[in-house]
Amino acid sequence: MNLPRRSFYHPRKGKSPEKALESRISDICLEFSGYGYRRVTWQLHREGWNINHKKVSRIMREKGLQCRPRKKWVRTTDSNHGYRIYPNLVRDIKISAINQVWVADITYIHILVCFVYLAVILDVYSRKAIGYALSRNIDTKLTMDALRMAIHNRQPKPGCIHHSDRGVQYASADYVKELEFYGFQISMSRTGNPYDNAYAESFIKTLKSEEVHLWEYRTMEDVQKRISYFIDDVYNQKRLHSSLGYRPPCEFEKMLTLTHNPCEDTLIALP
Repeated sequence: MNLPRRSFYHPRKGKSPEKALESRISDICLEFSGYGYRRVTWQLHREGWNINHKKVSRIMREKGLQCRPRKKWVRTTDSNHGYRIYPNLVRDIKISAINQVWVADITYIHILVCFVYLAVILDVYSRKAIGYALSRNIDTKLTMDALRMAIHNRQPKPGCIHHSDRGVQYASADYVKELEFYGFQISMSRTGNPYDNAYAESFIKTLKSEEVHLWEYRTMEDVQKRISYFIDDVYNQKRLHSSLGYRPPCEFEKMLTLTHNPCEDTLIALP
C-alpha cells in the first residue's frame, strides 16, 4: 500500500478502552463513595461493560478509590422510661412482601453550632426509605412526622409490623396510639442490641458514610436539601443493594408490580 512501516504502529487517536474504563470507575466512586468493587462491577455490568470484578478491584486499588472509613457509631436511644415495652416480632420472621415489616430509627447530624436529628422508616423487603423527618429536637413529633409520611406514601393494610428500638420517642403514648389506629403490630428490639434493628442501622451507616461525612453542613436548610436529595434521588433511585440483586429499591419495587406478589394481599397477624 506504499505506506511506511511506522504508520502501521501509529496509535489511534481518542481515549483508549482502558482509560475510558478507569474514568467511568472514578465517576461511579465519586458519586457513590461507599461503593466497594462488587457494587462498582455490578453498576458497570448494568451499563453494558463486560468487566471482571478482579480488574475493577485492581483499578480501584491503584487509583485509591476504595471505600472511605466509617466514623464511630454514637448511641441516641433513651430507653429509660415508664412506657410499655413490646416484644420483638421480627426476630425469626420470613419477610416476603412489601408493607410486611417497617423499621424505624433516629440518628443525629452535626451542623455548625449544634445537632439536628433525622427519623427514618424503611420497608424491609425493598429496603426503600418510605418516610423521614428532620428536626432540631429529638422528640415524639420527629418520629410522628416520619411515620405519617410513610403512611401517606404507602397506605399499608392492617397487620404491618412496625419495628423500632425501645426509645421513648417510639414507646410514647401518642406514637403507640397512632400505630394502633392504623392497625400496626408493634415490635421493639432488645436492650442494647443493635442487631435487632440491623436494617435501619445499615441504612444509617450508608447515609453517614456516603452523604453526611462528606459534607460540612452549616444550617438546617443545608441538611434538609442534601438529606432529601440523598434519600429520594440517590438511595431510593440509584444506589445498588446487594440484597436486591444489585438493584435500587425503586427499581426492585417496580419489578414486583410486574410479578404480582400474593403475600402483600394476605398479611397474617402474628399471635
